[in-house]
Amino acid sequence: MQSKWLEDFLLLAQERSFTRAAELRHVTHPAFGRRIRALEAWAGTALIESGSGPVRLTPAGEAFKDTAEQLVRTLAQSHDELQAVAGRQAHIITLATGRTLARTIVADWLARYSSVLQSAEMRIVTRTLEETVVMLQRGEVSFSLLYHHAAIAVRLDGRQFSHLTVAHDKLVPVAKADAHGRPIHDLSQAAHPGAPPVPYLAFSHHMALGRLVEDHLTQHPLAPRLRRCIDCDSADANYEYVLKGLGVAWMPWFMVRGDCQAGRLAIAGDNSLDVHFDIRLYRPKRHLGVAAEQFWADITKP
Repeated sequence: MQSKWLEDFLLLAQERSFTRAAELRHVTHPAFGRRIRALEAWAGTALIESGSGPVRLTPAGEAFKDTAEQLVRTLAQSHDELQAVAGRQAHIITLATGRTLARTIVADWLARYSSVLQSAEMRIVTRTLEETVVMLQRGEVSFSLLYHHAAIAVRLDGRQFSHLTVAHDKLVPVAKADAHGRPIHDLSQAAHPGAPPVPYLAFSHHMALGRLVEDHLTQHPLAPRLRRCIDCDSADANYEYVLKGLGVAWMPWFMVRGDCQAGRLAIAGDNSLDVHFDIRLYRPKRHLGVAAEQFWADITKP
């Protein structure tokens, strides 16, 4: 059943003339008649009395008239509501990313591009790398902000999605600094014969950061001896553990740079232990809402 059949039927009931109703619906008389017959076939009973003269409704047609009016009103109301929702959606920016990137890169963006938030709402969801990719593929979010490295390569169809490298960062081994600004846990000391292994505050393997560190240490020819004492799925928690002197953790430089400069933390190894990676913003190639497109334009502006 098509909604236009209901509108045809109601207009015919009002005008009592096939010819006049067909003119008002801007279709030919035969085409209009076929649409009324199609509605009757769907209803399973005659809705219009046969015969010449002014059109009259059958008892079934009279009963159906109220239902048809209600259906048309409901459809019109639903259409208006959907348009209102679409209007609101045009001013919502949805971004999926990891918790650490939400705290660092996204926080910087919100401060730098605050003008877009004057007329839009930013919805940020934090998930694992794999989950953010799936959300983008399903169209649940406008953007995904992801780590990019050979060890955790993301596969998104280049015909459907585009990306922009928005930053470069690195994971650096850090420990609490002593009164002289030196790390209380020093990875260089762990290389000495007989030296005890350094307590290691690790990221869980299901985290992208954890896989980056493990891959790097596995391939490093002079990897330090470590004693894995904590395995955690939160960079924020590991950050607090490092500040309390519990061990060494590989932390994003964006996250600990200020602490290292202030002398609260110290780099605990040479730069061969750093893990470099890119940060990419992915989006569908299709047109997004007004606010999302403005956000993308701001990000990509030279």
